[in-house]
Amino acid sequence: MFTIGDFARHGRVSVRMLRHYDAIGLLRPAHVDPHSGYRFYEADQLARLNRVIALKELGFTLDQVGAILDEQVGAEELRGMLRLRQAELETALAEAAGRLARVGARLRAIESEGHMSTQDVVIKKVPPVRLAELSGVAASFGPGDIGPVVQQLYDELCARLEAAGVTGFGPGIAYYEDAGRGDGSVVVHAGMTIPAGAAPEGVDLVVLPALETAATVVHRGPMDGILPTAQTLATWIDANGYRSTGYARELYLECPEDRAKWVTELQEPVALV
Repeated sequence: MFTIGDFARHGRVSVRMLRHYDAIGLLRPAHVDPHSGYRFYEADQLARLNRVIALKELGFTLDQVGAILDEQVGAEELRGMLRLRQAELETALAEAAGRLARVGARLRAIESEGHMSTQDVVIKKVPPVRLAELSGVAASFGPGDIGPVVQQLYDELCARLEAAGVTGFGPGIAYYEDAGRGDGSVVVHAGMTIPAGAAPEGVDLVVLPALETAATVVHRGPMDGILPTAQTLATWIDANGYRSTGYARELYLECPEDRAKWVTELQEPVALV
């Protein structure tokens, strides 16, 4: 048998916690000395302790933990519950990371107000381009809604092009339009330029029309940090007598595995006021 201190050490919990579990009947000592009141535990009680801690981590109250254990939940069932909770936590972590990145982008946009150079904005004509594309709908033009849709569409598009034996495709071009639902939703088009004559099945083949006048600027870095660049472009458009006539296209010039090294050109259609 183990003293309560030794059992706490082996179970990676506190003595105070074990005393509380004893008091509420969740994990009783195997033996209590009738004279000294010292608690003693057996090694096989570690299995119950592990289940108690795991179920607590799943978000169950101690009363619920006791009820579950009294029903003798098996190791496989408990393993499934833990995997489900693990997936939920990973999703929450990814969502929190996304929110943090968006807050960081907003902060950088605020900090750069009045300081970012607009000298790199170029007015030019963008020629038409032939694309293989897939489309989807995002709930809004916010990065938290747009980003996952764009990523999913490009993953599927590249997989279909490779399955069709199309090589040498790219660079990618994403463009957007209002979904027409009145709720702010946006149609997302994720396209890849493809070689002349290629006609793969399972994708939409379109000719993206020319932009006679586009205000363009190059963004370097991941797309979740594009906000300051996009707002610099908007500032230039407003300050130079132009008005926007639609969503900016995103031309992905360089997309290495390290997203910090991405190079993207924003191409916003404009007209003189």
